[in-house]
Amino acid sequence: MDLLGMIVSLILGFVPMFFFAYLVYWTDRYEKEPLHLLFGVFVWGAVVAAGGAFIINTTLGIGIYIFTNSEAASDFATASLIAPVVEEALKAFAVLIVFFLIRHEFDSILDGIVYGAIAAMGFAATENAYYIYSYGYAEEGWGGVLVLFVIRVFLVGWQHPFYTAFTGIGLAVARLNKNILVKLAAPFIGFGLAVFTHAAHNTLAGLLGGLEGLALGTLLDWTGWFFMFLFILWALYREQTWLSRHLKEEVSAGVITAAQYRTACSAWAQSFARLGALFSGRARATGRFYQACAELAFKKEQAISSGDQNLVRIESLRQELARLSPQASVL
Repeated sequence: MDLLGMIVSLILGFVPMFFFAYLVYWTDRYEKEPLHLLFGVFVWGAVVAAGGAFIINTTLGIGIYIFTNSEAASDFATASLIAPVVEEALKAFAVLIVFFLIRHEFDSILDGIVYGAIAAMGFAATENAYYIYSYGYAEEGWGGVLVLFVIRVFLVGWQHPFYTAFTGIGLAVARLNKNILVKLAAPFIGFGLAVFTHAAHNTLAGLLGGLEGLALGTLLDWTGWFFMFLFILWALYREQTWLSRHLKEEVSAGVITAAQYRTACSAWAQSFARLGALFSGRARATGRFYQACAELAFKKEQAISSGDQNLVRIESLRQELARLSPQASVL
């Protein structure tokens, strides 16, 4: 095993996924998730999910080969049937841990996407490093490293986050709904979509060969990612309407000012207000103020949509906003 090749493969596998994870974190404009939780789900994906998937997929693949005496059957079953279920289940555990044990951080559809995507990026980082080394460097040298890097990062770099985002969406829908049937069905539907899209990608990748197959597969992947991007834009708009609706009464009650209300309801205005606060020594208070604004709006929305009447938390956030308001910068 070549140490330099391994180090380069790890760098090329992990650094792009760190960047992609930051893009997802940046996209969550109003109520950002705690960095320690995001780091935790990323590590879970990179270590537990990726390691567990490698062991289980390999073991079951060998079992199928022994049973069928066909390498083709083993490869097809592993890629199209076993891996999608095993990998999505292992990635989903990270999201489930947040969902069940840290429920107060699971506030919106976008939260589900963020946790699912970042757990998947950890998984993809390890998988990419493995592919770049094993099928790139070990077989074709540095030229193979470049080819695998382009394919794994630029052509299919968002595939794992795309799949696991459906699991996060399903859990978020369950979290935000009063209907018991929706609460029970949504997580299974979300997980089912994650497995289905994963299996569809793997099956097409196995059936389509050559540059034409790569081009068609890439087109289909990017089409799916484009629609997920549009869905994320809708989720952001939905969150913005929550802030506009639920913070109005906080202005009337004197908890926040009208200028702070306008800033809180605009992601761009918040960004400029936070930037300006850096030069006035109020960055920490300003950042926490607008984070609390979003948390309050989301908790009030949950009280309506899911019946989660967390009045203690709502009152605590109001008191925090009243305390921070004099220090919070506005655009």
